[in-house]
Formats: sequence, C-alpha cells, structure tokens
Amino acid sequence: MAFNHLPAAMHDALGPLSATPVTDSVPMATNHGPGRPPESGDSRPSPGTVLDRLTAGAGRAARITHTEHLPPRAGRHAVWPDRIRPEVINAIQLAGVDHPWAHQAAAAEHALDGESVVIATGTASGKSLAYLAPVLTTLLEGSEAPNGRGTTALYLSPTKALAADQRRAVKTLAAPLGNSVRPAVYDGDTPVEEREWVRQYANYVLTNPDMLHRGILPAHPRWSSFLRSLRYVVIDECHTYRGVFGSHVAQVLRRLRRVCARYGSDPVFLLASATAAEPASAAGRLTGLPVHEVADDASPRGEVVFALWEPPLTELHGEKGAPVRRTATAETADILTDLTLQDVRSVAFVRSRRGAELVSVIAQERLAEVDRSLVGRVAAYRGGYLPEERRALERALHSGELLGLAATTALELGIDVSGLDAVVIAGYPGTRASLWQQAGRAGRAGQGALAILVARDDPLDTFLVHHPEALFQQPVESTVLDPDNPYVLAPHLCAAAAELPLTEADLALFGPAVPELLPQLVTAGLLRRRTTGWYWTRRERAADLADIRGEGGRPVQIVEAGTGRLLGTVDEGASHTAVHDGAVHLHQGRTYLVKRLDLADSVALVEEATPPYSTTARDTTAISVLETDTEIPWGGGRLCYGSVEVTNQVVSFLRRRLITGEVLGESKLDLPPRTLRTRAVWWTVTEDQLDAARVNPEQLGGALHAAEHASIGMLPLFATCDRRDIGGVSVPLHPDTLLPTVFVYDGHPGGAGFAERAFHTAREWLTATREAIASCECEAGCPSCIQSPKCGNGNEPLHKRAAVRLLGELLRSAPLPKTQTPDPPDPPDLPGPRTAEAGAEVTG
Repeated sequence: MAFNHLPAAMHDALGPLSATPVTDSVPMATNHGPGRPPESGDSRPSPGTVLDRLTAGAGRAARITHTEHLPPRAGRHAVWPDRIRPEVINAIQLAGVDHPWAHQAAAAEHALDGESVVIATGTASGKSLAYLAPVLTTLLEGSEAPNGRGTTALYLSPTKALAADQRRAVKTLAAPLGNSVRPAVYDGDTPVEEREWVRQYANYVLTNPDMLHRGILPAHPRWSSFLRSLRYVVIDECHTYRGVFGSHVAQVLRRLRRVCARYGSDPVFLLASATAAEPASAAGRLTGLPVHEVADDASPRGEVVFALWEPPLTELHGEKGAPVRRTATAETADILTDLTLQDVRSVAFVRSRRGAELVSVIAQERLAEVDRSLVGRVAAYRGGYLPEERRALERALHSGELLGLAATTALELGIDVSGLDAVVIAGYPGTRASLWQQAGRAGRAGQGALAILVARDDPLDTFLVHHPEALFQQPVESTVLDPDNPYVLAPHLCAAAAELPLTEADLALFGPAVPELLPQLVTAGLLRRRTTGWYWTRRERAADLADIRGEGGRPVQIVEAGTGRLLGTVDEGASHTAVHDGAVHLHQGRTYLVKRLDLADSVALVEEATPPYSTTARDTTAISVLETDTEIPWGGGRLCYGSVEVTNQVVSFLRRRLITGEVLGESKLDLPPRTLRTRAVWWTVTEDQLDAARVNPEQLGGALHAAEHASIGMLPLFATCDRRDIGGVSVPLHPDTLLPTVFVYDGHPGGAGFAERAFHTAREWLTATREAIASCECEAGCPSCIQSPKCGNGNEPLHKRAAVRLLGELLRSAPLPKTQTPDPPDPPDLPGPRTAEAGAEVTG
C-alpha cells in the first residue's frame, strides 16, 4: 500500500525585528462595552500586564516559549499632493487626519500621475486613505460632468464583509462631499431591486472578484456607462490573491482590462497589501501591468507584545501510545475567556468554521460559570452564515456589544475593528503575512497590543514556537500564483470570448500559453474559429466554467432534516471531509450530526444533537507520474518536479473527545474516489543511500511515511500555502520511479505553484523537516512531529529515528549553492531504544 496524507478541504517590513525588551509600555485602547463602567482614570492595562495576568495561573507561565517585544515607532508626516481637491482634504481633516503619512502621500502621487501602484505597509497604516484621496478627488471632478458620473471607480475585496466595512468607511468619510460620491456594494447579497440603481447611478462600486467574474463582465453592456468612465480599480488585501484563487483573479482582471478597452477606458490599478516580499512583482503578475511600489511604512506603531504559547502535554495517549497535547482550540477558548473577564476586547482567529464555533461555545460555558450576563459578550464569526447573521455580528462588534469574538479569516482581511486590545491566533495561519495581518487587528488606533500564537499539535507549529527566529527574523513570503496554468486559463478564454470575440490582438494580454490552448478549445467544441477571431457559440454561460475560488462543483446545502431550514453551505470539494455521514457540524453555537450526505442533490441532512466528540475525516491516496519536467541528482537519488495524477478517497472518520482530543473510535465511510491531475515534487533514494542511513527494509516504509507527513507540515514555511492546499504520498517502491519515493503535490487541478516552490527550496525545506522531527521530545513519534490526524493509513507504519537518518543522508547528497559549505556530520542518533516497524508491500 502507499502511505499518504491529503488534508481536507504586518506588520511592517520584517527585516530582523528587535527583540529588546520594552519597559515603557503604552496603554491599550480604551473601549467600554454597553453597561461596563470605565476603569479608574479611563486607562487600560499595558499588553505586558495583560499577558502577566494570563500566565498567573498554575502552570501557565511554562506554556510561553518566547515573548517578542516590538517597540513603539514614531510616524513621519508629509503633505497631500496639490492635485488632491481641497474639499477632499477638508473631509479627511474632519475625519481627524490633519496630515497624511509619507507613504500615503507618495501612493496618491503615483495614482494622480496615472501610474498603477501597490501600497505594501503594515496593518492600520492608513492604506485605505492612501487610495481614497485620489479616488474621491477623481469622483468629485466627475460629478461635475453633465451626466453627474463623468468618472467611476471599482473596489475589489476578497470578502463580502470587507466590502461592507469599506462602504461604511467611505460613506462616512465622503459625507461632507454630499451626493458627489455615491458608494454602493454590489455582491450576491445585494437585493435585485437595488442592482439597477447601482449600475446606473453609483460611481464607487464595491464588489468582489466572484461578482466581477460572474455578474459584471458577462453583463458588460448593462455596465457600459460605468465601465466607459472607469478611472481607478482598487484591489484591497491583494496579498490574499495567491495560488489557484490568485491565478483565477489575475485572469479576471485581464478580462476586465479588455472589456474596459472596448469602451475606451484604461483604468489605473491601486493595490493595497500587507507587507510582502517583492510587492511590485506580485502586483504585476496579478494585473499584467507594470506597478510601482510604496513599501516604506511611515505610520506610528504602538508597542506590540507577541507571545508564543505551547499547550501542555496531557495524561492522555493518542495513536500508538503517542503523547497528546491539549488542543489549541481548548487553550484558545480559555485564553479568550480570561481576556473577556479582564474586560479586554479580543478576537481569536481559528482556522476552521467548526473551530470558531467550538471556541465560542467553550468560552460561553466558561463565562456562564462566572457571570451569566457575560455569555452574550462572546460570539463566533465565520463564512457560511446567512447575510443577515453576518451583518448583525459586524454591528455588534463595531458597537462594542461584543467583547470577544472567535473568527475565521473572514474577519482577518482589513475590517476596521478599532480598539481591539488583544488577538489570539489558534494555530499558525500558514504564512507570515497572514500571521502579521491577524496580529495587526489589535492596537489599530496606535495603542499597545497583545498577540498570542497558540501552537497546534503538529510539526510546523511545534517548530515555530521553539524557533522564534523563523517568525521574527525572516521576511514575509513571496506571493505564488500561476495565471498560465491551463486549468485556470482555458475557462477564462471561453468567458472572454463570450464577452467579446477573441482576436489575435487579444492573445498577448492573456499570456504565452494561449496559442497552444486555443486549438484545444476549438477541438473540444468550446470555441469556434472564424476569420475574425474565436467565438463562444454554446448556450451555457461561459463564466460558469471557472470556479475562481478553486473549489469546484456545486455548493452542498446543509439542511435541518426535521424543519427543512437551510443552515448554510459548504464547498463541494470540502463536503467529503466536512459533512460526510456521521460528521459533527456546528452552526451558531448549536451542534448537529450529519444523518446523510446526498452527493447527487448536493444536500447534507442534519439533526441537532449534543455528541461529546468532534469528527476528523481520513483518506487514502494513490499517485502516478505523467511527466517529469525537471530533475536534479541528489547523490544516487533524484529530486524531481512534474505532472502527476492523484486518486484520493475519504475512507473513514475519527471521533475525538472534546477539549482533550482523545480518540474515541473510527468509523468507515463509503464515498467515491476523486481524481486530480496536478503538479508535484518528489524525491527518491537508492539502496546505497538506505544502507548509509542504516535504514533496513523493515524500517523503510515507516521512515518514508514519517518524512512525508513532516515535510507536508513544514512546506507552508517556504511556500505561501496552507496544509489544505497540498497532499502527499510515500511508497517503498513506486512503479514509475522503481525506487522508494516521497511525493508532495498541489491539491488543485493543474497545480498552484506550491510544489514548484518546494522544488526550488528543497534543501532548506527538508533541512527544516529533519530538524523538526529530531528536536521533538517524544519517544517514537507524535502529532507534533510525524503523526497526522488525517492519515488514511492510521499513522501506520511510522519510524521517527529512521526518518531522521534518512533525511540526513539525503541532505548530505543535496547539491550546495556555490557560496555554501558542507554541513557538519549529523549528531548521534536520538536517544532511546530502537524499534523496528514492519514495512508494507506496495501494490500501487
């Protein structure tokens, strides 16, 4: 069998950050919720004081593995360019901003010069104002045209919540300008009766890439007056457009530029990003245009205290007797409870919808034990809620009615939640950019802030809390996207042809892969070639061919069986792991059990229940090599990159006790397999290398399997991916390579660029993987190093010591950069008795 793993569906520029302790702490933001009396002197405790109180309990202090103190920073002012209208400057001053920061003025200058620009500065550095000043000036000038809409602007955000928040901010800021600025949200929640008004009269339309792709571009004749006058396109939180989603958005923006050219406009793109590596290059790949960058953050910053927190080991044992740490979910819920009791306004970021609900429920139960009136001060916020539920939660957070919020990344992206005192991050979010984006939600008014990263029981989180330099002394990652991915490009060529027939002059806009793809689309009957170009001639909507979130398929509706009430939706790609028969589903604090997943009708029927456990799906994977694009000798073995076909099947699910994570049992599932053609990196080892590493045949399967699990866990440190974006397979003898082989692949059709990044950083990536395994304090393997909760083989076999030796021998053979010297010899083998684990016969 093959041993495999496929998971389910700034801060300012980080050169080395100061680790010098700060003694002059500034107060945290002052916020008093309804009915809460102000503290004496109307002051808030410093972030250091809040952390001291959190760690005052028994055993709490030992959970802090590192505390980073980022000192306050003074701001640098400038003056607005003289082309910013006086009325706009007056409106900005009425909002409390007398002078812009230097980076705001510089970005506005580029925009007014007609140059696309990306503003890549820290959270709460005023990026919105940097692009709004030129946008409002242009809209004010356009309002003087005979039709009242001589110029327009389009705002794109990755989430509905951010667009709604930005509309509120723009409406407030532009109030002194009267009816000259008419902002309106146009998304899936916009009532049908309002949509025509938005098309005809709004001059600042806030939407998302999904609506641009499915609603605006296919109906561009109805938007002709808006597009003809389009002067600026604002792309907020552009660092989130990475991987498959970013590649789709890049093609949507090229389609937008093409349609605008049809109406005679050539908009300037204004992009806002968290601090990122090479922001101008990433923005250029996204838009297809040359982009200037403004990355020197001139805004002030309050003190930030950033703590790394490792939950303690419990008395429980997991699979194969492995030690088990307290879950990050339970630990985060306790911290959120304590912060609420301290009257500290906080948000806890949790990676999954279910996790956010669970943190909220646990915190509410803890608060009820102290004071039942506090229960309503904590809630969950996640995607999948109905529109009215999301809006009500946003209002409660803005008003201060809520003190604590457990949120998914739906709240991460730029929503101006002013006055938060603390952020708790339940598990590393996958990239340093996201980590600092989430941490930056606190202290947004220039006040002091506390951020806490709570480690999950997995290899990457464990590595990071014990290697703080990997977080605090490294720059953020480069954004990875591949607009030329044929699985991405092909449906957008069809959509573009449906909007306007494609001509030879259009081909360069969409990239170098177009000439090879067009004949294939003609052969498939999707496009028709005529003398004047390529036409879409089918009756279906061409835009429906591309699911730009990379999720694919029709969303599965979650329906309460007894009442028929729609609770929410889940993406089709995630349905096998999230709402399979027997899965636990949480919604608005209530727990449901999935009675039946109907794949044919895309419906999951659920019933309310109170099981004492959560569920985790497990899967198995087989892989075949289709084509090897490039390979590098690593001693006798080889490091390869190319195309593969992956067959994946969810086979069972685990039931884990709430709070402790103890495994209660496993149940089999009967779900169909799914096939994926994608890109992968893989490495092979020879018999000589195995002999040198002292890995015998009985240990080989466990060594490869352990290295595969740990390398998947560590890859997000080197590529801007999430563990859910990648999968892996390890085989003691693969039929295509005829050698022991470990594969790590992109979990998206056609690839997403992550495996390619792994190939180019393989030496550093696998070195960190080896170190993560070797430094773990467990005896024979645990979830912090080599075990995976989603392993379809039940984490059998695994061999920790053999994996360390094998990776050490492989890395000894890896080619060195010219400026690098060989590594010193490996340290002695890990202490403790060796145990041989049975290998497994490979059948494919």
